[in-house]
Amino acid sequence: MLTRNLLLDGVTFSLNKPEGWTSFDAVKFVRKFTGSKVGHAGTLDPLATGVLVLCTGSHTKKIQTIQAGEKEYTGIICLGHTTPSLDLETPFSESRLPVSCNTENILQAASAMLGLQAQLPPVYSAKQVNGKRAYEFARKGEEVKLEPAQIRIDAFDILSFTKEEDGSLHVSFRLVCSKGTYVRCIARDLGNALGYPAYLHKLVRTRSGEFTIDHSYTTEELRICFPKSEK
Repeated sequence: MLTRNLLLDGVTFSLNKPEGWTSFDAVKFVRKFTGSKVGHAGTLDPLATGVLVLCTGSHTKKIQTIQAGEKEYTGIICLGHTTPSLDLETPFSESRLPVSCNTENILQAASAMLGLQAQLPPVYSAKQVNGKRAYEFARKGEEVKLEPAQIRIDAFDILSFTKEEDGSLHVSFRLVCSKGTYVRCIARDLGNALGYPAYLHKLVRTRSGEFTIDHSYTTEELRICFPKSEK
């Protein structure tokens, strides 16, 4: 059970981040209950939900160590459409419906993506470029040059896929990966391997290091713990 004194002294816990919140929105939300330092250990995109590890007080010193932990996700990749942001933040920019994808093709493409690899980050990301975030350039339509980063994919399980009314395929997956992996780019790269545009339709982080979604606080649970703290 979280208490105000515990937050002030320093504690590490996980929040089940709601859709539409930035990671900093979550930090500001918790800061209302404590007034002390609060930081997050690993950004989660606004459209994603799930485990966001938060550190308060003296525990903010642990952020870098916690960030290095393995991540686990479930989600849906859409094959047949893509967007500049590789998720639903931006409108479709290309469509080419998959006509020859089957279970075997998708499983083989996912299996080939396991292991160490150099991943090109998305232009709509928080990567620093000349003192600014990459997404600041991308949202203005300016060209962004990013360098590949080394990542590791430990598991990429295809759980199911369904054909949508418009002819696109929704591929449900489970992913276990290293720090710094952009799951939107996993969607892009799976699509490239299959010869079709793709984007990340849905994402839930189910684990970050030892923190799991089953043991994460919801925003409503925090409001119940601290009923008089919000202004």
